[in-house]
Amino acid sequence: MRIIKMVLEYEGTQYHGWQYQVDRTTIQQVLEECISTITQEDIRVIGSGRTDAGVHAINQVAHFATSSNIKTRNLLMGINSLLPGDIVVKDLMETDGAFHARYDAKSKVYLYQIVNSPVRAALYRHYAWFVREPLDAGKMREAAQLLIGTHDFSSFCGTNCGVKNHVRTVLNIDVEMNQHSMIKIYVEANGFLKYMVRNIVGTLVDAGRGKLSLMEFKGILEAKDRRRAGITAPAYGLFLKEVKY
Repeated sequence: MRIIKMVLEYEGTQYHGWQYQVDRTTIQQVLEECISTITQEDIRVIGSGRTDAGVHAINQVAHFATSSNIKTRNLLMGINSLLPGDIVVKDLMETDGAFHARYDAKSKVYLYQIVNSPVRAALYRHYAWFVREPLDAGKMREAAQLLIGTHDFSSFCGTNCGVKNHVRTVLNIDVEMNQHSMIKIYVEANGFLKYMVRNIVGTLVDAGRGKLSLMEFKGILEAKDRRRAGITAPAYGLFLKEVKY
């Protein structure tokens, strides 16, 4: 049995997330159908993590097992020929049998984009959160630094989080603003809770608006109470940027 590793890019707009759901179109479902057609096998695709409905990926990593002897280049070309235009396999390679896209991942990097301008950006309507009110990116950056390290992120976990342990380690977080009024927030952690990045972004936006001081932001983290944090930022501004092994 061969273990095939894939690096994927997709636009999540038209999908109900990564994970297979009955009567809903998901990334995993589409991939499995296409690969099964090529290999003539019942294929199960395992991703590094489950992106939510509307979330995009620049470099999602996944793997599948196959007994097919089709060459990797032909697999790559064949799968891409069947995939819709909003999903593409960027790279495909055979790995040793021990590789697991999810369990071997050391950390993931997410990117969140905000258009901070009086006028909305039509071309980014599916790829960035439009915030009209001026934001102080410097204050957002200062607040973000308080999240680096190992903490209980209960304040930033979605309702019905699904896990008992809310402790995660944020390895790096940065807030950048370019000359085109685009704010980019990068978050790297050893794992993420449901809606964690989007809830962090919503709270950072409150800091950028001047609604939260640094002490208040720190207090939200320490409170371990979702009701204290900001709104959940829209899914369409979020990208899975990188998976590190």
